[in-house]
Amino acid sequence: MFNYGSFRTAMDEINAMSPDAVVITGDITENGILSEFKMAADEFKRLKAKNIIYISGNHDYRSTGYLLFKQFFPFNQITEVDDAVIIVLSSARPDRDDGEVGHRQNIWLENTLENYKDRVKIVAIHHHIIPVPDTGADQITIVDAGDVLRSLVKSKADLVLCGHRHRPWRWRIEDMQVVHAGSVSCERLRGFFLNSYNVIEVKNKRVEAKLKIVGGDYMSFEEVVKRREILQTSDVSQYSDSLAR
Repeated sequence: MFNYGSFRTAMDEINAMSPDAVVITGDITENGILSEFKMAADEFKRLKAKNIIYISGNHDYRSTGYLLFKQFFPFNQITEVDDAVIIVLSSARPDRDDGEVGHRQNIWLENTLENYKDRVKIVAIHHHIIPVPDTGADQITIVDAGDVLRSLVKSKADLVLCGHRHRPWRWRIEDMQVVHAGSVSCERLRGFFLNSYNVIEVKNKRVEAKLKIVGGDYMSFEEVVKRREILQTSDVSQYSDSLAR
């Protein structure tokens, strides 16, 4: 399901932006096997950025892929970028589709966010902490999502970046944005049927997130939500006289 053309187009687009950081929110491989890690590492050599942050996904931890991930994709758990800081939470667990942050990592998160209280605080994690529309029965969030969400709100995180569900979306909780990624090169898409990635701009301690369609235009997340509502009103299953009940 890997689309080489979409991936390489996205790499060229991202390189042209000269970003301060690129965050890859996981599922770099399908089954966590050596040949997939080798191929992915070769493809990501195309990416040029000051900071590249790789996060492991549940697919990467299959087949003992957790033993290979850091070998191919080393990363720092804390990355300072100008007046912002990017903090990585590990939620993938071996041979599990659901995720878990855990008590000790959650305490570490609170302490780390406190240390950077004067910066724009960005937290990146593979699994979603809040369910995403159009992704079916939600049984694979992180099992301690409530505890993590409490810590994020309490510590005044500004932005949370999530992967996992292949569905671009944004939620706002108090002053925090939770932005979900679609898929840059996988053909398994949900609700939004174009390959995409998110572009985050931090300026004067304000965070703006928008969607970039691979090979296409930018979209605001307001427009993403609006298009979802248009699709729902055209859904034949919504009508009482339909056979699709």
